[in-house]
Amino acid sequence: MVRLINAGLGRTGTTSLKAALERLGYGPSYHMFDIIGSEERLRQWEGIVCDGQPPDWETVFDGYASAADGPSAVYYAQMLEAFPEAKVILTIRDGEGWYQSTHDTLYQFALKSRETPPPAGSTQARLYRVVNTMVWEGLFHGRFADREYAIEVFRDHNQEVVNGIDPDNLLVYDVTQGWEPLCAFLGLDVPVEDFPRVNDTESMRQVIGKMSGAGPAFPE
Repeated sequence: MVRLINAGLGRTGTTSLKAALERLGYGPSYHMFDIIGSEERLRQWEGIVCDGQPPDWETVFDGYASAADGPSAVYYAQMLEAFPEAKVILTIRDGEGWYQSTHDTLYQFALKSRETPPPAGSTQARLYRVVNTMVWEGLFHGRFADREYAIEVFRDHNQEVVNGIDPDNLLVYDVTQGWEPLCAFLGLDVPVEDFPRVNDTESMRQVIGKMSGAGPAFPE
């Protein structure tokens, strides 16, 4: 059962948070990478996002203790209805930095998929359909290229989370803060090892390149 939901948008340290949560006993942690790597999960989200099928959240997240990145940021409110005891973490960063990182990584996959559509029915085509429907045409209403508008949506999303979640059940968290606030929120001891720092912009650019053609969809 999901015990923690990350409501922060992608490129706010969500992959580092996933690694940290798994180190702290909140794993496995569901991530967009889990959708890429599974035909069944991709099919589930095609049904939810693109076809409007009512989700069975317990089935979707079966076997997972937390959810970070990807769909959880968009569907956090619905997920909380299914998992009312779950804690919520809102990962944040400055709006300008978030936009540039997202533009230079995730949005490039969208642009490449529009310019050179992947083969119909391929994993890349299906993934693009899900993400485009949920994020680029959904959350950002087809206007992500408008920097000011996209940053406004980002800030509005964060404020919506803050306004809608009981402050006792919410951690507003910048991953650069490291272990201390996260462990305090979860009531856990701080690990001796360094906080995980993964999936920086350059790493994600390499991922996007592989997704767009050469090599596997994600690194081993």
